[in-house]
Amino acid sequence: MAYKGFDLTGKVSLITGGNGGIGLGMAEALAEAGADVCIWGTNPAKNTAAAEKLKRFGRRVHTQIVDVGDEKQVEAGFAETVKVMGHVDNCVANSGVSGRGKGAILEMTYDEWRRVMRVNLDGVFFTFRAAAKHMAERGKGGSLVAMASTAAIEGAARSSHYGASKGGVTAMVRALAVELARYKIAVNSILPGWIETEMTANAFGNEKFAGNVMPRIPERRWGTGADFGPIAVYLASDATAYTTGRDFVIDGGYTLF
Repeated sequence: MAYKGFDLTGKVSLITGGNGGIGLGMAEALAEAGADVCIWGTNPAKNTAAAEKLKRFGRRVHTQIVDVGDEKQVEAGFAETVKVMGHVDNCVANSGVSGRGKGAILEMTYDEWRRVMRVNLDGVFFTFRAAAKHMAERGKGGSLVAMASTAAIEGAARSSHYGASKGGVTAMVRALAVELARYKIAVNSILPGWIETEMTANAFGNEKFAGNVMPRIPERRWGTGADFGPIAVYLASDATAYTTGRDFVIDGGYTLF
């Protein structure tokens, strides 16, 4: 008999940046486990394509255009999500951007610093604040999951803004886990290693980079969005009732070296 604690029937999951990569991998697993799914993204075509993929699971699927770095868009977007879906039990703050241009601290501009922080850290704050208010007022608890990175725990040269944003996310998660426990809201983070997505395509296509990094991954492969489905289901399920404030590293063993 299957363990019923992982059955998400009747639950609603919101995944920001859920129209591709890790986010879509999680959305597919959540829908397969029984959850109705709402996806936020800024690319209409990708939102539509993601919705088509999720239809095969027979769950309710809704997509919205929301820029998580815009406070007003997040507030309006969350209100629309609740209006359409009825409620939100599980919120995954997955939207993120990587550094671009000159990432060395001696050359980095404040505009570049803010561009990364706006989405990676401010976006999590805006999203979690809206979700936490809803869950606390509803009185039935819930789960908040933030997408961080192994850059939060390892030194990443020429990526101080990215690392700082993700380190800020893990610190926020621990604080909120303590603050929101009284409302039965669990708060956890996921730290991906080197995952094959649109964001990492250029790096993985560089032979020198791949040659340096791949030998450090014990599993000898890049991760995929599908690798994050199981942890997404666990953190959205009733099985996570006593799990909060934790960082889940999904990296094929990369950080063990």
